[in-house]
Amino acid sequence: MDINYELYKVFYHVAVTLSFSEASKQLFISQSAVSQSIKVLEKKLNQPLFIRSTKKVQLTPEGEILLKHIEPAMNLIKKGENQLLEAHTLNGGQLRIGASDTICRYYLVPYLNRFHKEFPNIHIKVINQTSIECAKFLENGQADFIVANYPNSALAGSMNTRVINEFHDVFVASRSAFPLKGSKLALEELLRYPIMMLDRKSTTSEFLHQVFQKSQLDLVPEIELSSNDLLIDLARIGLGIAFVPDFCIPQNDEELFILDLKEQLPSRQMMVAYNESLPVSQAARQFMDML
Repeated sequence: MDINYELYKVFYHVAVTLSFSEASKQLFISQSAVSQSIKVLEKKLNQPLFIRSTKKVQLTPEGEILLKHIEPAMNLIKKGENQLLEAHTLNGGQLRIGASDTICRYYLVPYLNRFHKEFPNIHIKVINQTSIECAKFLENGQADFIVANYPNSALAGSMNTRVINEFHDVFVASRSAFPLKGSKLALEELLRYPIMMLDRKSTTSEFLHQVFQKSQLDLVPEIELSSNDLLIDLARIGLGIAFVPDFCIPQNDEELFILDLKEQLPSRQMMVAYNESLPVSQAARQFMDML
């Protein structure tokens, strides 16, 4: 049965107000148009929906049954419309941010706290993936923007990017397990020791493998994990030498030390990126401006 949504909309307003004239005012149409729409709906359903009298309008039992189904549907439609409208304001809606566990913990948390306090009605969803996976989410429209490490093989040309931080990666080890403090090591010499690093799905892995390849060296890590914090913990107990961003290293850690290298490693960047081919909400722009 083909029933126009507009007919249900007219029915809903008449059923809620129990007034054809009031419904016409709310819908900005004539009272005769309201009456005609109800007649069309009753004919299509082959059921009387209202009892009309000179004094008042009442729902028939059939009309009450229909209202029970129509009212939740109308409320859902209103809610959906409001969410779409709020998405372009700072009064509500959802903000989807993609970032790795490390970036969230060591960089984003203060900004998330500040934004939430300023705009408490905006629901923040953090997509916690590697920088490479976050770039894929951004390309597919599953994130409003991402904060990711660069270089990043997954960042497409359609992405608008801005550098917000620069950092260096370091090799960190236990003083007691690896008595190398004060020594300068070449990359080739590092290969004699067990190297621990993030797994191959990460920009860190891409970066370090490229560094070794440029020196014509083949890097085979002893341990590959998905957490920089866990790599640091394992380095502290002497399981290997961990390769991590410098901002992850705990201050005043008496057991850990940063190895000196003969070759200077290039710095890397942390950047915010959004998809230029997709609409960007006001909330997303507000957050990115904070970074």
